[in-house]
Amino acid sequence: MAIHRIPLDRLSPEALEGVIRECISRYGTDYGEIELSWDAKCTQVKSRLGSGLAVLLYDDDTETITIVPATDPTLKNLTL
Repeated sequence: MAIHRIPLDRLSPEALEGVIRECISRYGTDYGEIELSWDAKCTQVKSRLGSGLAVLLYDDDTETITIVPATDPTLKNLTL
């Protein structure tokens, strides 16, 4: 299994927006105390990516991109 970290500067703003929106749509409905709008969710995720609190990963096996917290323990086991 080969998983690669994708630097944000490798994606155009449009591509990054598309990836963020696609990833958010996978997570389904919000069940938290505060329901966020679609745009607010996108802004929040983009901010986390920009600050390094989250990272983009590409999986060669599944040919998918995902966004994970930078503190995700599985990242320690990967060679990025």
